[in-house]
Amino acid sequence: MRVRWLGHAAFYVEMGGARFLIDPWLGNPVYASKPEDFSGVDYVVVTHDHGDHLGDAIEVLRAAPKARAVAIYEIAAYVGEKVGRDRVVGANIGGPIKLGSGLTVVLTPAHHSASRGAPTGAVIMAGEESLYHAGDTGVSYDMKLVGELYRPKVALLPIGGHFTMGPREAALAVELLRPRYAIPMHYGTFPVLWGTPQEFVDEVRKRGLEVEVVVLKPGEEATL
Repeated sequence: MRVRWLGHAAFYVEMGGARFLIDPWLGNPVYASKPEDFSGVDYVVVTHDHGDHLGDAIEVLRAAPKARAVAIYEIAAYVGEKVGRDRVVGANIGGPIKLGSGLTVVLTPAHHSASRGAPTGAVIMAGEESLYHAGDTGVSYDMKLVGELYRPKVALLPIGGHFTMGPREAALAVELLRPRYAIPMHYGTFPVLWGTPQEFVDEVRKRGLEVEVVVLKPGEEATL
């Protein structure tokens, strides 16, 4: 599994022979990339429709003619109006979405707000591999169910605070999820997102959790 952080909550992920772009706000203040850089992606996963998450999804789909968007039904309908209904997979929370070639996505609960549909997280599964992107959320016991059902190897967790979990809450999320790797996100983009990776690492250590915290710089990639 290859995971590249594109700043804020945006990630490029390769797993199961497929290429995923998650919450592609590509022009964010900490790492600038362009839709054309991802013309070969297979799926664009959107957790909710705030501008820093839906971001450049429509532009990516236009630049990547074979890609499809995966999102809550109402977002998928909106995106489908822009790029064609055959380019979107709309679903709802808790229902496994079969994408073919052994790939499955599950939209998970997220405690946040949205204009279209409900905010979500997303679990991406390919064979025995599983990755969880929490989206924008506060910590909740729903994460224990995500851990029990899907056993994510990698958890991508917001730590910035104010709009999402801070470091302390994200450390509890790690305890509920029990991933092998935890990657912090959604911090440092703006001053209000005050949480830091070191604070997250310290909170994880306080809980004595057997997890490797992987801190990526914007644009950096890890093979896990």
